Amino acid sequence: MAGLLHRRLRLRTALRWLSPLSTASPPAVVRTLPPGFSSSLLQTPRPGSCGVRCRELHAGGERPTPSPAATPERRPFSRVTPEDLAFFSKIIPGRTITDPDILEASNVDWLKSVRGFSEVLLRPQTTEEVSQILGYCNSRNLAVSPQGGNTGLVGGSVPVYDEIILSTALMNNVLNFDSVSGILSCQAGCVLESLSLYLEDRDYIMPLDLGAKGSCQIGGNVATNAGGLRLLRYGSLRGTVLGLEVVLADGKVLDCLATLRKDNTGYDLKQLFIGSEGTLGVITAVTILCPRKPKAVNVAFLGCESFEQLLQTFQLCRGMLGEILSAFEFLDRECMRLLNTHLKLANPITDCPFYIVIETSGSNPTHDEEKLHQFLEEAMTSSQVIDGTVATEEAKIKALWSLRERVTEALTHDGFTYKYDISLPVERIYQLVTDMREHLGDRAKSVVGYGHVGDGNLHLNITSPTKDPDLLASIEPFVYEWTARFQGSISAEHGLGLKKRNYIYYSKASLAVALMGNIKTMLDPKGILNPYKTLPDDLQ
Repeated sequence: MAGLLHRRLRLRTALRWLSPLSTASPPAVVRTLPPGFSSSLLQTPRPGSCGVRCRELHAGGERPTPSPAATPERRPFSRVTPEDLAFFSKIIPGRTITDPDILEASNVDWLKSVRGFSEVLLRPQTTEEVSQILGYCNSRNLAVSPQGGNTGLVGGSVPVYDEIILSTALMNNVLNFDSVSGILSCQAGCVLESLSLYLEDRDYIMPLDLGAKGSCQIGGNVATNAGGLRLLRYGSLRGTVLGLEVVLADGKVLDCLATLRKDNTGYDLKQLFIGSEGTLGVITAVTILCPRKPKAVNVAFLGCESFEQLLQTFQLCRGMLGEILSAFEFLDRECMRLLNTHLKLANPITDCPFYIVIETSGSNPTHDEEKLHQFLEEAMTSSQVIDGTVATEEAKIKALWSLRERVTEALTHDGFTYKYDISLPVERIYQLVTDMREHLGDRAKSVVGYGHVGDGNLHLNITSPTKDPDLLASIEPFVYEWTARFQGSISAEHGLGLKKRNYIYYSKASLAVALMGNIKTMLDPKGILNPYKTLPDDLQ
């Protein structure tokens, strides 16, 4: 392999060691509690409302004025009393937390852009404890903010005001694993990376992989319908999740924890909770179908001169690698600059406008290596790829993957970040980045694009030295109108949360949103579960 790449492809199989992980932390946001609980979203709102249907946007109708991303007024929920704390302490002794120092981490999102003011953190260990907590909160009209690993990017995982934080972190047990079928049953608080390590010892892997795998929890992954790096190969969680156990707002336990791959009896209720962001119920357990661990894994890091060449490489890759292709990711030159500048990660190949991370996973190393050789030779011969490097050893594979997975971390060191998670027809993905750069000019510090080419998912990120309301006004609604014009989705995998709830009409018709509101009212009539999130204010 090395000889062929050296002789024909100029691809280097020897990867330079990349620098160690940066220990720097994202810049903190200092926020004091103002009188009357003012907005927790650290952005300046603009007035208006977004009631224009998606179809009108697609048809080129009148330009809408979007609703603000800022927090609405606090609803008339009850406030926690000493009697409430006494009840919780009786149900979960020693796991009712009121220490402000401990609560701080649970009140602030990972991006340090949203801050809540909860004074109570509950840490149940069992479904029965969650049931008692929610039943009590529903009877007392106490709002609850379910929280997993708190790695969300749209303000959906932290309280907005003084909602009680219900953490699933201690619900971290594997319940069962069937080594014949590959079906895993576990509690919702299991960390994704821990599950991956558990399965690897049994010759299986999780069907999803995320950059936040060391912190995110499987319950949160399911609640947000997380996509990640393996969706191209194994599909979405809507297909791999076989069953759920969910505690409803009134404390009733919905047991849909099936282990069957086929079950066509009535409505598939679990799908209501996948992607519902904790607004319909609290997921307490999951059954998920896991694929066998591949015996051979290769990663290629390639460079292209244009996005058109990148797309041509993707087409060639799908045709020649076929069943062994497990990931096709991209990042642009600006991403690489941020990785170099802020994390000291070295570029292992020649400087290029675009970079691709390709992963193959299969059962026959010789077969996979031969297919990869043939693909790389064709890609280089046709000048679709101008340089690259290949890794087959685990340490070097991780080093190459870090160039894609740590872009989000690098952005946190570049200033205040405006993040957009867009789904578009594949050929349109990077056009949005180009148009945004032209639209903003020198008002933004950085405008970068990276994401999942195989899924049509762009992560558009815009930074400024500090929070800039004028810049935000230039970005929104431009980014949403642009996305709607090309029949895209304003949230491919991050969800809507607090920040994007009022922009849902850019991707969903009014009737569809109204039906969502009806479902919410039916399952949570008092609206205590994760209020102010996911659904627009006109339905609240």
